[in-house]
Amino acid sequence: MEGAAAIDLAKHVLAMFGIVLAVGTFVGLLAQKLRVPDVAVFLLVGMLLGPELLGWVNLKADSALNQLILIFGSCYILFDGGASLRLKVLKEVWLTILILATAGVLITAAVTSVAAYYLLGIPFMAALLLAATIASTDPATLVPVFRQIRIKDRVAQTVMSESAFNDATGAIVTFAVLGIALGKGEFSLSAALWDLLQQSSVGLVSGIVLGYLAALLIAHEKFAFLQEYAPLVSLMAVIGAYLGADGLQASGFMAVFVFGIVLGNKDIFGFAMEPGEQQKLEDYVMTTALIMRMFIFILLGAQVDFALMQKYLLPGLGVVAVFMLVARPLAVFACALPDRGAKWQRNELLFMCWTRETGVIPGALAGMLLGMGAPEAKAIASVTFIAILVTILLQATTTRWLAQKLGLLVEQQ
Repeated sequence: MEGAAAIDLAKHVLAMFGIVLAVGTFVGLLAQKLRVPDVAVFLLVGMLLGPELLGWVNLKADSALNQLILIFGSCYILFDGGASLRLKVLKEVWLTILILATAGVLITAAVTSVAAYYLLGIPFMAALLLAATIASTDPATLVPVFRQIRIKDRVAQTVMSESAFNDATGAIVTFAVLGIALGKGEFSLSAALWDLLQQSSVGLVSGIVLGYLAALLIAHEKFAFLQEYAPLVSLMAVIGAYLGADGLQASGFMAVFVFGIVLGNKDIFGFAMEPGEQQKLEDYVMTTALIMRMFIFILLGAQVDFALMQKYLLPGLGVVAVFMLVARPLAVFACALPDRGAKWQRNELLFMCWTRETGVIPGALAGMLLGMGAPEAKAIASVTFIAILVTILLQATTTRWLAQKLGLLVEQQ
């Protein structure tokens, strides 16, 4: 009987995956025709397909399969984003990225926590926990958006890099606040900074080492005996970078992103693939990243709890409004203006103020807080999903329009 039940479960999951791929392909083409980022359409479709409406897609947020999809999908999208960045551009804006990914998260959390405290009427530590959960930006959303909408290089690469690097900061702040809220410790600025430095350094080194090794095996003039298997090498290295860094108590997402940067800039090390093999690798990465976007955002939409969101809708929207319109602009101007070398223009800063979608990582953190019984976890999860929905549906869909108005579209350069 157990074997029959396992087979039935496998058939159910297979059918669900088929639905995600079929519907995702159709709406992806529709998004392309409408010239809007596909992640926003995937999210809406997921809400339609989920158990609250049609019931075609039903995968528990805390299930092992869902966590596997979230982790691997986010990793692969991060790798894809890292591979699209150019070190020459990053050299111009590295200081802004560093400050945004650290101080920017703290500024965002501080401002948002005050709004959450007054608008939601929850204890201040719970408000700070909510603010820390949603303070980091989402690479799984931003990378695909900038893949589809060509923005001025240094602006796009700054926002994408910030979103990859600030996950570690957001997670560290979230669990530091959780420890205080649960009465298990006191906040120590020096300990938090040391933890951040350690996680970032190990993640950075892990990504560089694996990126160089992968480039050596697929693109070196003499040692590239795996060139024909470059897609599989990239796949194994993405998994290895995440698990290796995570096993060392470091940021696995940062390791994967840096791995992508090194592999995408392999020409700097004198490595060059055959044109046909390079094209095969790029096609594979693009297709795999598209599949991961479909699954991540359709499943994310399917897991929205409408009843819980309705309970906190109005105060939650107020918190998200402060989050988007006050906290983010303050963080951008406070962190970017000190970088005199970057010579940021006003239109670039305004664009970065608006572009800060919330997505997979904050959603995963909110799910973990629910599972751990954190104070006001249901309110935190509800407002987190409101932030995800509002920022993706509002900000992602207006990215092209705003970039055009500010003169940042590549077509206009």
